[in-house]
Amino acid sequence: MSFTGVVVDRVVLSIDHGSGYVSSFEPVSSELEIGDAVGAGEVIAQLESYEDGSGHCDQPCLHWGVRHHGEYINPLLMIGALEPSVLLPLNGGE
Repeated sequence: MSFTGVVVDRVVLSIDHGSGYVSSFEPVSSELEIGDAVGAGEVIAQLESYEDGSGHCDQPCLHWGVRHHGEYINPLLMIGALEPSVLLPLNGGE
């Protein structure tokens, strides 16, 4: 674990995965401390609401961001949820 604390008004947990990848999660609470190692499938945090009790979502929600060498990327790339784009001809292949 590489960071836990308040950023602006939100509690954020960041995990350094190595190879330049860092995931951030908010709003959460966690028992982890900086430097703690975590493995696949381990619970890293509990979902919380924002400090002021407000939420911009109708239901509890988790914000997950991923950076690669400091640049934000689509987090779904990390779980293989994106299929590659396939370009099809306009005329249906004729």
